Formats: sequence, structure tokens, C-alpha cells
Amino acid sequence: MCNEVIYSVVVPLYNEELVIDESYKRIKKVMYSTNENYEIIFINDGSTDRTKDKAELICSKDEKIKLLNFSRNFGHQSAITAGMNSSIGDAIIVIDGDLQDPPEIIPNMIDKWKEGYEVVYAKRSKREGETFFKKFTAKTFYRLLDNMTTVNIPVDTGDFRLIDRKVCNALNCLPERNRYVRGLVSWVGYKQTSIEINRKERFAGQTKYSLKKMMQLALDGITSFSYKPLVISGYLGVLILLIGIFSFICIIIRKIYNHTQILSFSLILSINFVMFGLILLAIGIMGEYIGRIFDEGKARPNYIISSRINFKKDDKNI
Repeated sequence: MCNEVIYSVVVPLYNEELVIDESYKRIKKVMYSTNENYEIIFINDGSTDRTKDKAELICSKDEKIKLLNFSRNFGHQSAITAGMNSSIGDAIIVIDGDLQDPPEIIPNMIDKWKEGYEVVYAKRSKREGETFFKKFTAKTFYRLLDNMTTVNIPVDTGDFRLIDRKVCNALNCLPERNRYVRGLVSWVGYKQTSIEINRKERFAGQTKYSLKKMMQLALDGITSFSYKPLVISGYLGVLILLIGIFSFICIIIRKIYNHTQILSFSLILSINFVMFGLILLAIGIMGEYIGRIFDEGKARPNYIISSRINFKKDDKNI
């Protein structure tokens, strides 16, 4: 193996004490088979179990394994960002530590990279061990996001991908706080291709992506790459205004000619509920965008690292 690091494998971890040993073994085996130099960067995203201790033990036995410990939980996208910022390889591979995305696909990605592709992402043709609700919401979100954005973000893809050093450098220059990494990878462009995979059931433990976190990621994706929700809320406002004017005219005409009571209290109440609901929806949509502007204005870092293990002082980006 040459001394220059060719591949950097970025592995975000959050409460993965049941998986980390197996994840290390499988990723290590795959990377060793390339016969080229590599580094594996574990990012401990503020885990509350024994993930940190186990990761540090692995680092003490294998100098190719590096570890970033966050001061608290900053989130999956921040962990990926930290790993990319600290990587030194010519190609960076991002893969979750839960082994749902099989590390054995990495050589196929490397082959595509050597063919000249600068981004190689895994497209999920199957999702094993996931509930109908998770599959349905994921499928719906990816297609909704694709239709709402001007950037072509591939559907049915996660963060499992290989990116070239130049792509990584471009991503590291982006100052956004609420990051949607897979969308940013699409936004920067370059020559991209996909490899189909079957996403496996978790090796052990439970998913760390709760419904709340999934919704937050979805909002980050939509608000980062589309302003159409604002346009839609504006169109709804115009539509309701026109309906209101038309209804008012019809009511006046019928009242003049028929001398009848057109409106009832219950009807007025229902109309008010609908109108106020739509107004609050529009305000909520605007609030999401304004909140993100507020976050960007504060300019706080995406993460804080409490300790680094097996990193050299002369490593770039450190």
C-alpha cells in the first residue's frame, strides 16, 4: 500500500454500541481489499451509550481508524460534514454505521470513480426490515422534493455515496447551517452516477431516526432547495380571496331577489375555520424560512469537537 491516503471513509455514529464492532470489521475488510491506503473516520455524535468507549478502543488498536467526538448531539448531517471537513483522501465515502447500507458495495463505487465519475451514490431498489409507514413516507418525500426543486436530487437515495476530493472541497466551502448533504452534493454538480443496492435490515439496535428527526430532515431539504411552498401559500391566498369575492356577490344577489336568509351561523363559523387555518398554514411556512434565516444569521458552527483521536497535526482541514 502507498503512504498517501487514497480513500477516506466517513462513518457517523449515534448510540451504536451494538453495531460498531461489526461495522468496523466489515468496513476494514472491504477497504483492505482495495490494496490502497485509506482512513476510516468515526464521528461520535454525542452518543449516550458505550459507543465512545468502543470507538476509542478500536482506535487504540488500529491507527487507520480516526475518531471525532462531538461535545453533544449535533445531528447526522453535521456528523457527515465534520467527517468530510477532516478527511484527507482523494475519494471520500460516506456510510452510516448501522450496516443497512452494505460496505461490500464500496469497491463498485471505487470502480465507477476510477472510470471518471466524481460522485457515485447508492440508489435503494429495496428497503428490507422497514415498516410500511417508513417506506411510504420516504418514497413520498423523495418525489415531493424532486418535484419542488430546480436542482435534480435523485430519488430513493440516502447519504451512502462516494465523492471526489474536488467535490468534497466544494461542499466544505458552503457555509450553510441547516445542511441537507445529499441535496448539496446534487447542487454542486460534477459528473454523477448511481449504483443500485438492496438496503438491509439493521444489524442490531433500533433506528435513531425518529419521526421528528425525519420531519426535520424533510423540512431542511425542502426549505434549502425550494421556495415553492411560499409561492403555493400565495396562490392559495389569491384563490381564497377570489372565492370570497365571488361568494359575497352571489349572496348579495340572492338576498336581493329572493329575500331569504343565505348565511347561517354554522356556515360562517366553518368558513372562518377554513380561512384561519389556511392563514396559519401560510404563516407557518414563512416561519420555517424565517427561522432558517435566523440560524444562518447567528453564524454558529455546525458542530463542536471535544476530542480527536489518531489525527496528525499536519493533516489538512484539522
